[in-house]
Amino acid sequence: MKIYTRTGDDGTTGLFGGPRVSKDHIRIEAYGTVDELNSVLGTVRSVLPRPSRGESFGAQVTGEGAPLNVVSKPKTTTELMDLWLDRIQSELFDLGADLATPADTKANIARFPAQAVTRLEEEIDAFDESLTPLKAFILPGGHPAAATLHQARTVCRRAERRVITLSESESINVSCLIYLNRLSDALFTAARWINSEFGVEEPKWVPTKST
Repeated sequence: MKIYTRTGDDGTTGLFGGPRVSKDHIRIEAYGTVDELNSVLGTVRSVLPRPSRGESFGAQVTGEGAPLNVVSKPKTTTELMDLWLDRIQSELFDLGADLATPADTKANIARFPAQAVTRLEEEIDAFDESLTPLKAFILPGGHPAAATLHQARTVCRRAERRVITLSESESINVSCLIYLNRLSDALFTAARWINSEFGVEEPKWVPTKST
């Protein structure tokens, strides 16, 4: 199977079970931005520390205070975050497929589930358990993985804006929109968690004083 098909050379692409539309159509812009977000999360995973044989980085975390329900054996910070991001990336593929399929199509696909939002909320709470309360605005940065999670958060917000624009003209599965809203909060909290786990101080915002 060839990667290129030449069918999009005229600037159009096909929707799942729907018509061909321009590649700058708002629906394409919406799920294309979700795809961009997924790529950034792949970058986060690539910059997570990989311990050498016999070494471990970060805290050993069991079920309590962990973003995943891990009870079988202790997991390192890297393992926990990599597992979590692996699932989020898969969910974003599901979400993108939903957005790529018009509501009135006869295509038989599984729509993005509302339960994914509930699970994210539980994981935000789990991340937050071990963090000190915020007393100041923080700047994106710190550990490379945390900084890249902040980048992912901003792309997530842009994806959310694109989906809102789409929803104003076409019917969408509202769970997609709610999930992106909650995911941006999860990515923010995950960035703080990574900095905390690796002992990296969060950069604080110091307002510029006028002279």
